[in-house]
Amino acid sequence: MKYQRPKGTADILPDDAKKWNYVEETARMLFEDYRYHEIRTPMFENFDVFSRTSGDTSDVVTKEMYDFDDKGGRHMSLRPEGTAGVVRAFVENKLYGPEHPRPVKVFYMGSMFRYERPQSGRQREFHQIGVEAFGSNEPELDVEVIAMGMDLLKHFGLSDLRLEINTLGDKQSRDAYRQALIDFLEPHFDELSDDSKVRLHKNPLRVLDSKDKRDKEIVKDAPSILDYLNEDSKRHFDRVKSLLDALKIPYVIDPDMVRGLDYYSHTIFEIMVNSKSLGEGYTTICAGGRYNGLVEQLGGPEMPGIGFGLGMERLMLLMDAQDVTFPVLDQLDVYVVGIGEQTSVETLQIVQALRANGFSADRDYLDRKPKAQFKTANRLNAQYTITIGESELESKKANVKQMTSGKEVAVPLADITQDFDDVINKYFNDDEEID
Repeated sequence: MKYQRPKGTADILPDDAKKWNYVEETARMLFEDYRYHEIRTPMFENFDVFSRTSGDTSDVVTKEMYDFDDKGGRHMSLRPEGTAGVVRAFVENKLYGPEHPRPVKVFYMGSMFRYERPQSGRQREFHQIGVEAFGSNEPELDVEVIAMGMDLLKHFGLSDLRLEINTLGDKQSRDAYRQALIDFLEPHFDELSDDSKVRLHKNPLRVLDSKDKRDKEIVKDAPSILDYLNEDSKRHFDRVKSLLDALKIPYVIDPDMVRGLDYYSHTIFEIMVNSKSLGEGYTTICAGGRYNGLVEQLGGPEMPGIGFGLGMERLMLLMDAQDVTFPVLDQLDVYVVGIGEQTSVETLQIVQALRANGFSADRDYLDRKPKAQFKTANRLNAQYTITIGESELESKKANVKQMTSGKEVAVPLADITQDFDDVINKYFNDDEEID
Protein backbone atom coordinates (compact mmCIF):
# COMPACT_ATOMS: atom_id res chain seq x y z
CA MET A 1 0.00 0.00 0.00
CA LYS A 2 1.26 3.46 -0.90
CA TYR A 3 0.77 5.99 1.88
CA GLN A 4 0.18 9.61 0.96
CA ARG A 5 -0.66 12.75 2.87
CA PRO A 6 -4.39 13.56 3.08
CA LYS A 7 -5.79 15.64 0.24
CA GLY A 8 -5.54 19.34 0.97
CA THR A 9 -2.55 19.04 3.31
CA ALA A 10 1.15 19.63 2.72
CA ASP A 11 4.46 18.44 4.13
CA ILE A 12 6.62 21.39 5.13
CA LEU A 13 10.13 20.07 4.50
CA PRO A 14 13.25 21.35 6.31
CA ASP A 15 14.30 23.97 3.71
CA ASP A 16 10.79 25.44 3.66
CA ALA A 17 10.41 25.10 7.44
CA LYS A 18 13.38 27.49 7.83
CA LYS A 19 11.42 30.11 5.88
CA TRP A 20 8.29 29.48 7.95
CA ASN A 21 10.30 29.87 11.16
CA TYR A 22 11.68 33.18 9.92
CA VAL A 23 8.18 34.46 9.14
CA GLU A 24 6.82 33.33 12.51
CA GLU A 25 9.71 34.79 14.49
CA THR A 26 9.48 38.08 12.58
CA ALA A 27 5.77 38.24 13.40
CA ARG A 28 6.43 37.46 17.07
CA MET A 29 8.99 40.25 17.37
CA LEU A 30 6.75 42.80 15.64
CA PHE A 31 3.71 41.87 17.73
CA GLU A 32 5.76 42.23 20.91
CA ASP A 33 6.73 45.75 19.76
CA TYR A 34 3.01 46.53 19.64
CA ARG A 35 2.58 44.84 23.06
CA TYR A 36 0.61 41.85 21.80
CA HIS A 37 1.35 38.59 23.62
CA GLU A 38 0.98 35.00 22.43
CA ILE A 39 -2.03 32.86 23.29
CA ARG A 40 -2.43 29.18 22.39
CA THR A 41 -5.84 27.57 22.20
CA PRO A 42 -6.95 23.96 21.44
CA MET A 43 -6.99 22.76 17.86
CA PHE A 44 -10.55 21.52 18.38
CA GLU A 45 -13.44 23.05 20.28
CA ASN A 46 -17.09 22.42 20.96
CA PHE A 47 -18.96 22.77 17.65
CA ASP A 48 -21.16 25.55 19.08
CA VAL A 49 -18.14 27.81 19.65
CA PHE A 50 -17.79 28.18 15.89
CA SER A 51 -21.41 27.79 14.78
CA ARG A 52 -22.60 30.44 17.22
CA THR A 53 -19.92 32.98 16.37
CA SER A 54 -19.50 32.42 12.63
CA GLY A 55 -23.23 32.32 11.91
CA ASP A 56 -25.33 29.36 10.87
CA THR A 57 -25.57 30.62 7.27
CA SER A 58 -21.84 31.07 6.72
CA ASP A 59 -20.01 28.74 4.35
CA VAL A 60 -17.64 27.89 7.19
CA VAL A 61 -20.46 26.35 9.24
CA THR A 62 -22.68 24.95 6.48
CA LYS A 63 -20.04 23.50 4.17
CA GLU A 64 -16.48 23.64 5.44
CA MET A 65 -16.17 22.64 9.08
CA TYR A 66 -14.54 19.35 10.04
CA ASP A 67 -16.96 18.32 12.80
CA PHE A 68 -17.42 15.01 14.56
CA ASP A 69 -18.90 13.35 17.64
CA ASP A 70 -16.21 12.20 20.03
CA LYS A 71 -16.38 8.99 22.08
CA GLY A 72 -18.29 10.81 24.78
CA GLY A 73 -20.96 11.88 22.30
CA ARG A 74 -19.85 15.53 22.31
CA HIS A 75 -20.20 17.45 19.04
CA MET A 76 -16.70 18.81 18.33
CA SER A 77 -15.03 20.65 15.46
CA LEU A 78 -11.50 21.24 14.28
CA ARG A 79 -11.01 24.98 14.38
CA PRO A 80 -11.79 26.66 11.01
CA GLU A 81 -10.48 30.07 12.16
CA GLY A 82 -8.71 31.52 15.16
CA THR A 83 -10.90 34.28 16.59
CA ALA A 84 -13.72 32.20 18.13
CA GLY A 85 -11.35 30.00 20.13
CA VAL A 86 -9.45 33.03 21.40
CA VAL A 87 -12.72 34.70 22.46
CA ARG A 88 -13.79 31.51 24.23
CA ALA A 89 -10.45 31.43 26.08
CA PHE A 90 -10.77 35.15 26.90
CA VAL A 91 -14.18 34.54 28.50
CA GLU A 92 -13.44 31.22 30.20
CA ASN A 93 -10.22 32.47 31.78
CA LYS A 94 -11.74 35.84 32.75
CA LEU A 95 -9.13 37.89 30.95
CA TYR A 96 -11.68 40.71 31.13
CA GLY A 97 -11.06 41.04 34.88
CA PRO A 98 -9.69 44.24 36.46
CA GLU A 99 -6.27 42.65 36.95
CA HIS A 100 -5.79 42.58 33.16
CA PRO A 101 -5.05 46.09 31.80
CA ARG A 102 -7.13 47.03 28.78
CA PRO A 103 -6.97 46.64 25.93
CA VAL A 104 -6.01 42.98 26.30
CA LYS A 105 -3.81 42.28 23.26
CA VAL A 106 -2.99 38.76 22.08
CA PHE A 107 -1.74 36.98 18.98
CA TYR A 108 -1.85 33.37 17.83
CA MET A 109 -0.31 31.06 15.24
CA GLY A 110 -1.37 27.59 14.22
CA SER A 111 -3.24 25.15 12.01
CA MET A 112 -6.84 25.71 10.92
CA PHE A 113 -9.08 23.30 9.01
CA ARG A 114 -11.72 23.81 6.34
CA TYR A 115 -13.15 21.24 3.96
CA GLU A 116 -12.90 23.08 0.64
CA ARG A 117 -11.47 22.51 -2.81
CA PRO A 118 -7.65 22.64 -2.55
CA GLN A 119 -5.98 25.20 -4.79
CA SER A 120 -2.89 27.37 -4.89
CA GLY A 121 -2.41 28.95 -1.48
CA ARG A 122 -5.59 27.36 -0.10
CA GLN A 123 -5.47 23.99 1.67
CA ARG A 124 -7.80 21.99 3.89
CA GLU A 125 -5.24 22.26 6.64
CA PHE A 126 -3.88 25.79 6.54
CA HIS A 127 -1.89 27.93 8.92
CA GLN A 128 -2.93 31.28 10.23
CA ILE A 129 -1.30 34.14 12.09
CA GLY A 130 -3.75 36.43 13.84
CA VAL A 131 -4.16 39.13 16.47
CA GLU A 132 -7.05 40.11 18.75
CA ALA A 133 -7.48 43.12 21.03
CA PHE A 134 -10.28 43.39 23.60
CA GLY A 135 -11.67 46.16 25.76
CA SER A 136 -11.57 49.35 23.70
CA ASN A 137 -14.16 50.78 21.34
CA GLU A 138 -11.92 53.62 20.20
CA PRO A 139 -11.20 54.08 16.46
CA GLU A 140 -7.53 54.50 17.42
CA LEU A 141 -7.37 50.78 18.19
CA ASP A 142 -8.92 49.96 14.80
CA VAL A 143 -6.16 51.95 13.15
CA GLU A 144 -3.42 50.39 15.27
CA VAL A 145 -4.53 46.92 14.18
CA ILE A 146 -4.66 47.98 10.51
CA ALA A 147 -1.27 49.70 10.76
CA MET A 148 0.23 46.61 12.39
CA GLY A 149 -1.04 44.42 9.54
CA MET A 150 0.49 46.75 6.97
CA ASP A 151 3.71 46.96 8.99
CA LEU A 152 3.95 43.17 9.20
CA LEU A 153 3.58 42.64 5.45
CA LYS A 154 6.18 45.32 4.75
CA HIS A 155 8.55 43.59 7.18
CA PHE A 156 8.17 40.49 5.04
CA GLY A 157 9.34 42.49 2.01
CA LEU A 158 6.01 42.51 0.16
CA SER A 159 5.29 45.39 -2.20
CA ASP A 160 2.28 46.73 -4.12
CA LEU A 161 -0.02 46.55 -1.09
CA ARG A 162 -3.57 47.92 -1.22
CA LEU A 163 -5.72 48.59 1.85
CA GLU A 164 -9.50 48.42 1.40
CA ILE A 165 -11.82 49.43 4.24
CA ASN A 166 -15.52 49.57 4.95
CA THR A 167 -17.85 49.82 7.92
CA LEU A 168 -20.83 47.68 8.89
CA GLY A 169 -21.91 50.23 11.50
CA ASP A 170 -23.42 49.45 14.88
CA LYS A 171 -26.41 47.17 15.46
CA GLN A 172 -28.94 49.93 14.79
CA SER A 173 -27.31 50.86 11.47
CA ARG A 174 -26.90 47.26 10.46
CA ASP A 175 -30.53 46.41 11.24
CA ALA A 176 -31.72 49.32 9.10
CA TYR A 177 -29.47 48.28 6.25
CA ARG A 178 -30.48 44.64 6.64
CA GLN A 179 -34.13 45.52 6.05
CA ALA A 180 -33.29 47.74 3.07
CA LEU A 181 -31.30 44.89 1.55
CA ILE A 182 -34.13 42.41 2.05
CA ASP A 183 -36.56 44.84 0.40
CA PHE A 184 -34.18 45.18 -2.55
CA LEU A 185 -33.48 41.45 -2.96
CA GLU A 186 -36.96 39.99 -2.46
CA PRO A 187 -38.19 40.93 -6.00
CA HIS A 188 -35.18 38.94 -7.33
CA PHE A 189 -35.75 35.91 -5.10
CA ASP A 190 -36.32 33.44 -7.93
CA GLU A 191 -33.12 34.57 -9.66
CA LEU A 192 -30.89 34.10 -6.61
CA SER A 193 -28.65 31.08 -6.08
CA ASP A 194 -29.91 28.41 -3.67
CA ASP A 195 -27.44 29.54 -0.99
CA SER A 196 -28.56 33.16 -1.27
CA LYS A 197 -32.22 32.17 -1.06
CA VAL A 198 -31.48 30.54 2.29
CA ARG A 199 -29.50 33.56 3.49
CA LEU A 200 -31.92 36.24 2.31
CA HIS A 201 -33.94 36.44 5.53
CA LYS A 202 -31.32 35.05 7.93
CA ASN A 203 -28.38 37.23 6.93
CA PRO A 204 -28.89 39.16 3.69
CA LEU A 205 -25.44 40.79 3.94
CA ARG A 206 -23.96 37.42 3.03
CA VAL A 207 -25.69 37.65 -0.37
CA LEU A 208 -23.34 40.55 -1.13
CA ASP A 209 -20.43 38.16 -0.55
CA SER A 210 -21.77 35.50 -2.93
CA LYS A 211 -19.41 34.13 -5.60
CA ASP A 212 -22.34 33.15 -7.85
CA LYS A 213 -22.33 35.12 -11.13
CA ARG A 214 -26.09 35.71 -11.09
CA ASP A 215 -25.98 36.96 -7.52
CA LYS A 216 -23.10 39.31 -8.35
CA GLU A 217 -25.10 40.81 -11.19
CA ILE A 218 -28.15 41.35 -8.98
CA VAL A 219 -26.31 42.98 -6.07
CA LYS A 220 -24.47 45.46 -8.32
CA ASP A 221 -27.36 47.88 -7.79
CA ALA A 222 -27.99 47.02 -4.13
CA PRO A 223 -28.15 49.84 -1.59
CA SER A 224 -24.91 50.74 0.22
CA ILE A 225 -24.34 50.32 3.95
CA LEU A 226 -22.78 53.79 3.93
CA ASP A 227 -26.23 55.30 3.30
CA TYR A 228 -27.68 53.70 6.44
CA LEU A 229 -25.12 54.66 9.07
CA ASN A 230 -26.39 56.53 12.13
CA GLU A 231 -24.40 59.42 13.58
CA ASP A 232 -22.33 57.29 15.97
CA SER A 233 -21.35 54.88 13.18
CA LYS A 234 -20.48 57.73 10.81
CA ARG A 235 -18.39 59.39 13.50
CA HIS A 236 -16.48 56.16 14.19
CA PHE A 237 -15.74 55.54 10.52
CA ASP A 238 -14.78 59.16 9.86
CA ARG A 239 -12.33 59.01 12.75
CA VAL A 240 -10.77 55.81 11.35
CA LYS A 241 -10.29 57.50 7.98
CA SER A 242 -8.77 60.64 9.46
CA LEU A 243 -6.33 58.61 11.59
CA LEU A 244 -5.24 56.56 8.57
CA ASP A 245 -4.66 59.85 6.76
CA ALA A 246 -2.63 61.13 9.72
CA LEU A 247 -0.42 58.02 9.56
CA LYS A 248 -0.12 58.42 5.78
CA ILE A 249 -1.60 54.97 5.16
CA PRO A 250 -3.40 55.05 1.78
CA TYR A 251 -6.76 53.27 1.61
CA VAL A 252 -9.71 52.65 -0.70
CA ILE A 253 -13.29 52.48 0.58
CA ASP A 254 -15.13 49.40 -0.68
CA PRO A 255 -18.82 49.73 0.29
CA ASP A 256 -19.53 46.18 -0.94
CA MET A 257 -17.08 44.52 1.46
CA VAL A 258 -18.90 42.51 4.15
CA ARG A 259 -16.37 39.79 5.17
CA GLY A 260 -17.27 36.12 5.33
CA LEU A 261 -18.25 35.71 8.99
CA ASP A 262 -21.28 37.11 10.78
CA TYR A 263 -19.62 38.58 13.85
CA TYR A 264 -18.15 41.77 12.33
CA SER A 265 -19.37 45.30 13.10
CA HIS A 266 -18.05 48.81 12.45
CA THR A 267 -14.61 48.79 10.78
CA ILE A 268 -13.67 45.93 8.47
CA PHE A 269 -10.64 45.80 6.21
CA GLU A 270 -8.65 43.74 3.75
CA ILE A 271 -5.00 44.16 2.80
CA MET A 272 -4.48 43.04 -0.78
CA VAL A 273 -1.47 42.30 -2.97
CA ASN A 274 -1.21 42.46 -6.75
CA SER A 275 0.45 39.16 -7.66
CA LYS A 276 -0.21 36.62 -10.39
CA SER A 277 0.85 33.87 -7.97
CA LEU A 278 -2.66 34.05 -6.46
CA GLY A 279 -4.58 35.00 -9.60
CA GLU A 280 -5.15 38.09 -11.68
CA GLY A 281 -5.42 41.49 -10.03
CA TYR A 282 -5.42 42.24 -6.31
CA THR A 283 -5.91 39.33 -3.92
CA THR A 284 -6.56 39.48 -0.19
CA ILE A 285 -3.66 38.35 2.00
CA CYS A 286 -4.72 39.78 5.40
CA ALA A 287 -8.22 40.65 6.61
CA GLY A 288 -10.12 41.48 9.75
CA GLY A 289 -12.23 43.98 11.58
CA ARG A 290 -14.14 44.92 14.71
CA TYR A 291 -16.50 42.42 16.33
CA ASN A 292 -18.37 44.16 19.14
CA GLY A 293 -20.83 41.65 20.61
CA LEU A 294 -18.83 38.47 20.06
CA VAL A 295 -17.61 38.22 23.65
CA GLU A 296 -21.19 38.43 24.91
CA GLN A 297 -22.25 35.68 22.50
CA LEU A 298 -19.86 33.31 24.25
CA GLY A 299 -21.05 34.19 27.74
CA GLY A 300 -18.76 37.08 28.61
CA PRO A 301 -19.53 40.69 29.56
CA GLU A 302 -20.07 43.46 27.04
CA MET A 303 -16.59 43.80 25.62
CA PRO A 304 -15.58 45.19 22.20
CA GLY A 305 -12.90 43.46 20.15
CA ILE A 306 -10.97 43.78 16.92
CA GLY A 307 -8.41 41.65 15.08
CA PHE A 308 -7.10 40.25 11.83
CA GLY A 309 -6.01 36.96 10.31
CA LEU A 310 -3.25 36.19 7.81
CA GLY A 311 -2.87 32.95 5.85
CA MET A 312 0.66 31.54 5.95
CA GLU A 313 0.41 29.48 2.76
CA ARG A 314 -0.68 32.46 0.69
CA LEU A 315 1.98 34.61 2.32
CA MET A 316 4.75 32.14 1.44
CA LEU A 317 3.56 31.99 -2.18
CA LEU A 318 3.63 35.78 -2.39
CA MET A 319 7.08 36.06 -0.84
CA ASP A 320 8.45 33.53 -3.33
CA ALA A 321 6.70 35.28 -6.24
CA GLN A 322 8.17 38.64 -5.24
CA ASP A 323 11.65 37.11 -4.79
CA VAL A 324 11.86 38.05 -1.14
CA THR A 325 15.28 37.10 0.22
CA PHE A 326 15.17 34.96 3.35
CA PRO A 327 18.10 35.36 5.76
CA VAL A 328 20.34 32.37 6.47
CA LEU A 329 19.30 31.19 9.91
CA ASP A 330 21.09 27.81 10.07
CA GLN A 331 24.72 28.89 9.96
CA LEU A 332 27.13 26.12 10.96
CA ASP A 333 29.82 27.51 13.23
CA VAL A 334 32.14 24.51 13.52
CA TYR A 335 32.61 21.16 11.78
CA VAL A 336 34.82 18.72 13.68
CA VAL A 337 36.92 16.38 11.50
CA GLY A 338 38.15 13.16 13.06
CA ILE A 339 41.03 11.22 11.47
CA GLY A 340 41.03 7.62 12.60
CA GLU A 341 38.58 5.53 14.57
CA GLN A 342 40.36 6.29 17.83
CA THR A 343 39.31 9.97 17.62
CA SER A 344 35.57 9.26 17.65
CA VAL A 345 35.09 9.80 21.39
CA GLU A 346 37.07 13.06 21.36
CA THR A 347 35.21 14.52 18.36
CA LEU A 348 31.90 13.71 20.05
CA GLN A 349 33.09 15.38 23.26
CA ILE A 350 34.22 18.46 21.32
CA VAL A 351 30.93 18.97 19.45
CA GLN A 352 28.94 18.53 22.65
CA ALA A 353 31.14 21.03 24.50
CA LEU A 354 30.78 23.55 21.66
CA ARG A 355 26.99 23.15 21.61
CA ALA A 356 26.86 23.61 25.38
CA ASN A 357 28.70 26.89 24.88
CA GLY A 358 26.18 28.17 22.34
CA PHE A 359 27.82 27.20 19.03
CA SER A 360 26.25 25.20 16.23
CA ALA A 361 28.54 22.23 15.67
CA ASP A 362 28.53 18.96 13.73
CA ARG A 363 30.77 16.00 12.91
CA ASP A 364 30.82 12.92 10.71
CA TYR A 365 28.54 9.98 11.52
CA LEU A 366 29.24 7.86 8.41
CA ASP A 367 32.85 6.79 9.13
CA ARG A 368 34.10 8.71 6.08
CA LYS A 369 37.67 9.58 5.12
CA PRO A 370 39.04 13.04 6.07
CA LYS A 371 38.72 14.31 2.49
CA ALA A 372 34.99 13.56 2.45
CA GLN A 373 34.57 15.21 5.84
CA PHE A 374 36.25 18.41 4.64
CA LYS A 375 34.00 18.42 1.57
CA THR A 376 30.99 18.22 3.87
CA ALA A 377 32.31 21.12 5.95
CA ASN A 378 32.63 23.20 2.76
CA ARG A 379 29.19 22.25 1.52
CA LEU A 380 27.65 23.22 4.88
CA ASN A 381 29.54 26.55 4.83
CA ALA A 382 31.14 25.90 8.20
CA GLN A 383 32.96 28.95 9.53
CA TYR A 384 35.61 26.84 11.23
CA THR A 385 36.89 23.29 11.15
CA ILE A 386 38.55 21.53 14.05
CA THR A 387 40.72 18.60 13.00
CA ILE A 388 41.99 15.94 15.35
CA GLY A 389 44.04 12.81 14.59
CA GLU A 390 46.41 10.48 16.42
CA SER A 391 49.19 13.05 16.83
CA GLU A 392 46.71 15.64 18.10
CA LEU A 393 45.41 13.13 20.63
CA GLU A 394 48.90 12.63 21.94
CA SER A 395 49.67 16.35 22.12
CA LYS A 396 46.20 17.15 23.46
CA LYS A 397 45.79 19.76 20.73
CA ALA A 398 43.62 20.16 17.64
CA ASN A 399 43.99 22.18 14.44
CA VAL A 400 41.48 25.02 14.17
CA LYS A 401 41.00 26.47 10.69
CA GLN A 402 39.13 29.60 9.72
CA MET A 403 37.51 28.64 6.44
CA THR A 404 37.21 32.14 4.91
CA SER A 405 40.86 33.10 5.40
CA GLY A 406 42.44 29.64 5.43
CA LYS A 407 44.37 30.49 8.60
CA GLU A 408 45.05 27.43 10.72
CA VAL A 409 46.50 27.12 14.24
CA ALA A 410 47.10 24.34 16.79
CA VAL A 411 45.04 24.94 19.91
CA PRO A 412 44.94 23.01 23.23
CA LEU A 413 41.84 20.81 23.42
CA ALA A 414 41.02 22.22 26.85
CA ASP A 415 40.84 25.75 25.42
CA ILE A 416 38.49 24.62 22.65
CA THR A 417 36.07 22.83 24.96
CA GLN A 418 36.14 25.45 27.71
CA ASP A 419 35.88 28.75 25.77
CA PHE A 420 35.88 28.65 21.98
CA ASP A 421 34.98 32.35 21.86
CA ASP A 422 38.30 33.09 23.49
CA VAL A 423 40.07 30.88 20.94
CA ILE A 424 38.56 32.92 18.10
CA ASN A 425 39.51 36.23 19.71
CA LYS A 426 43.03 35.06 20.54
CA TYR A 427 44.06 33.38 17.28
CA PHE A 428 41.86 34.98 14.64
CA ASN A 429 40.35 38.41 14.08
CA ASP A 430 39.88 40.26 17.34
CA ASP A 431 36.59 41.74 16.20
CA GLU A 432 35.06 38.52 14.90
CA GLU A 433 32.74 36.63 17.18
CA ILE A 434 30.09 34.09 16.41
CA ASP A 435 26.64 34.97 17.66
